[in-house]
Amino acid sequence: MNESRSDDIKEKSCCSSPTESVITNDLLEHWNKVYEDSVVSNLGWYEEDPEPSMRMIDLCNLDKRASLLNVGAGATTLVDVLVGAGYQNIIANDLSAHALDKLKDRLGQESSKVNWIIDDLTRPCKLNEIGSVDLWHDRAVLHFFNAEAERDSYFDLLKRLVKKNGFVIIAAFHLEGAPKCCGLPVHRYDAGMLHGRLGNDFALIESFDYTYVMPSGDHREYVYTLFKRNNS
Repeated sequence: MNESRSDDIKEKSCCSSPTESVITNDLLEHWNKVYEDSVVSNLGWYEEDPEPSMRMIDLCNLDKRASLLNVGAGATTLVDVLVGAGYQNIIANDLSAHALDKLKDRLGQESSKVNWIIDDLTRPCKLNEIGSVDLWHDRAVLHFFNAEAERDSYFDLLKRLVKKNGFVIIAAFHLEGAPKCCGLPVHRYDAGMLHGRLGNDFALIESFDYTYVMPSGDHREYVYTLFKRNNS
C-alpha cells in the first residue's frame, strides 16, 4: 500500500471512536486479506458481465455526465463497463485499498477517469465531502451490515447523498439466500424491506429476484431493486 492510500485509511479511522476503530480495522484486515490472497475472478461474488446492474442503470436513462457512486466497489467489472459506456463522473468506493488497487490495475490508464474513495460506509469521512450524486449503486455490500447502528448509518449517508430525482440500486442477498458470504454473516432482504428502510421519499421502480452463479458453480439468491427519489 503506498503512502497516499495509507493516509486515506488513517483519515477514515480518525472519524471513529476507539471501539469503532477496532471493528473497522478487523473488517479492513479481512477484506484486504481476501483481495491479497485471491485471484479476483475466483471470488464468490465476481461477475464477468454485470448485466443485472446495467439493466437497472439503463432504466435510469442517466446523462453521461451524471454522478454515479458505486459503493463497496471492490474489483467489480461494473466500473469497466461504465467507463467503456462513456460515463464521465464515476466514483468507486471501498473500505479496502487492496480491492481498489486490483480494479485500478485492470483499468490501466482508464483508471484516471474514476474518482477513487477509500472510506467506511458506516462511519464515513470522505464520502461526506463528495456532494450529491445522481445514482447510488450497491451490489452485495448492505447485507454485510448486521448491526442496526451500521444499517442506520448506511441509509443516513445514502439519503444525504442522493439527489432529488436521483436513483438507488441495491442488490442484496434475498431472504431465501445464503446466511453467510466470505465467512461473514449477512442480513438478508426482500424488496419490501429495502423500501421500508428508504421510506416514502423513494419510489420502487423495478425489482427482481436473481440467481447468481458463482465461479465455483454454486448458486446465490439475490434481490435487485431500483428506487427513484421524489422531487420534494
